Amino acid sequence: MDKSKIIKLGVLILIVVITCITPNPEELPPIAWKLFGVYLAAIVGLVMKPYKEPVILLAAIAVSAIFIGLYNKNLLEGEKSLIEMKKVLGGYASTTTWLVFSAFSLSVSFVITGLGKRIAYNLIGMIGSSTLKLGYVNVFLELLLSPAMPSNTARAGGVITPIFNGVAAALGSDPEKSPDKAGKYLLLNVYMVTKTTSYIFLTAMAPNALALSLLHQINPEFNLSWVQWMVFASVPGLLCLFLTPLVVYKFCTPEMKKVDNKTIAKNGLEELGPMSTKEMILCGVFVVALLGWIFGKMIGVDSAAIALAAMAILLITNVISWDDILKSKGGWSTLVWYGGIIGLSGVLTQVDFFKWLGETLAEKLEFIAPFMQGGEGMVGIVIVLAISVVIRYIFASGAAYVAAMVSVFGLLGVALKLPYDILAIGILFSNAYGGCTTHYGGAAAPIVMACGYNDTKSWWKVGSVVGYGSLIIHCTIGILWWMFLVNSGILK
Repeated sequence: MDKSKIIKLGVLILIVVITCITPNPEELPPIAWKLFGVYLAAIVGLVMKPYKEPVILLAAIAVSAIFIGLYNKNLLEGEKSLIEMKKVLGGYASTTTWLVFSAFSLSVSFVITGLGKRIAYNLIGMIGSSTLKLGYVNVFLELLLSPAMPSNTARAGGVITPIFNGVAAALGSDPEKSPDKAGKYLLLNVYMVTKTTSYIFLTAMAPNALALSLLHQINPEFNLSWVQWMVFASVPGLLCLFLTPLVVYKFCTPEMKKVDNKTIAKNGLEELGPMSTKEMILCGVFVVALLGWIFGKMIGVDSAAIALAAMAILLITNVISWDDILKSKGGWSTLVWYGGIIGLSGVLTQVDFFKWLGETLAEKLEFIAPFMQGGEGMVGIVIVLAISVVIRYIFASGAAYVAAMVSVFGLLGVALKLPYDILAIGILFSNAYGGCTTHYGGAAAPIVMACGYNDTKSWWKVGSVVGYGSLIIHCTIGILWWMFLVNSGILK
């Protein structure tokens, strides 16, 4: 084990030890304080990354289970237990956990069958006659793929980046000699577009469902179906999405303007060959799954059930094999850490930790509340959302950000008595576009950066415009749209 890993591991252990030896707040039982220490260590571990996320969460679950077991064993006769040990595994029974995991099968299918590439080359042939239009090919490709691909790393890194990297090379743009010819624009646009589509659909990014679950735990009355999420995101999200290629084009204007898109599309489709039976089946399953997510609430079928059914059909029809699912490291990793973090946060909810934290924040921030109430709390919402974007600079993972900060921002809103529905919706979306600001804001970024066309300075400049521009749109047009929808009763 290297020295850096030992130091990081020592920090995590120290966090747990400190919470075990320090007195718990009077309003909290000792077990709640100890479990908070484990949760805090897990969050810090997700940021410091001494190990992969699943390893950190499995260790946190194990330690929490031991603490709960010791707590229950030492209860006095007749004293009622606050929590059972099995509750720490409750996250793996969450429907959102299985929704995300099952949707990964669709993601794997688009890559393995080549359907994602086929859609891309057809779009290039239809509308990609200029470099700017190629930017919009990226937009339409993302809109088609993102509902079925909860890993934007797989989407942008596994499907779209290789295509546009190949297109840049076909246009004669070399990463070292001529990046400005086309490649710099095309590849940077890939990342900025995928971070924008990542919040338009619940299933477009794995941490979306986690963020929703955490905010629901703080206020059980707040929840969104797949369709409700899409409707709330639609107006600000689509506006930001269709402005993104223009913004990137403005700051990274390619030297090449016209493109022989017909030849590029023809060569790409010839390489893929005729459409296979598996691709046809995948098309049908995808359309049915999408319709199921849209109308599932009307017919009483949960989104997770639809995703599980889609996965089962793809396996039964041999579009993908079980070995393909086993090889999907992203899917299994997400299942483990995602279920773990939901379980840990659920345990803290059960022992009233978050209730105590909210009340404590309310007491400590009472002097700020009057300044945050302007415009019926809208001033406070804008400030919280701005902070949520700025703080993304210190997170190299959207998942780590969600696990660490979403509950904090939600509780902050409760403490300041801000309109919870509006704030929660804003928080759900800010994680994705906040990740635009840096070249490490999401796992797809290093893949795009590795193509060699982009430099850090231009990335941060364009990312700031896209990220903070999205923030402005969400805090103006977005809030107005969300208020209209909330007042119309769409959440009921």
